[in-house]
Amino acid sequence: MPEATWKPHEKHGRLTAKSDLPDSVYAFPKQRKEPLTDAQHVRNAVARFDQVIDVSDDDRAQAFANIEKAAKYYDVNLAETSWHELGVHPQKKGRQATG
Repeated sequence: MPEATWKPHEKHGRLTAKSDLPDSVYAFPKQRKEPLTDAQHVRNAVARFDQVIDVSDDDRAQAFANIEKAAKYYDVNLAETSWHELGVHPQKKGRQATG
């Protein structure tokens, strides 16, 4: 399991604009996807984990470590113990509807 790179980020007591956020605040820091700036964003990152595309398994493992760390910081109950529980199959863009 990779070590988490996530760190809380506030500027003068207020969160900054997304463009001002450092990579360390994202679940997927290399891709700057899924900011973890508060409890609601942590929950959103969990819910959307399988929607993030074009990332490796190593990136997903890193993201899960970051989500775990942010969840603990923001006191979010995280039932999952592995990124595999959040969605093994990333959703594809432009999926065709089944008929």
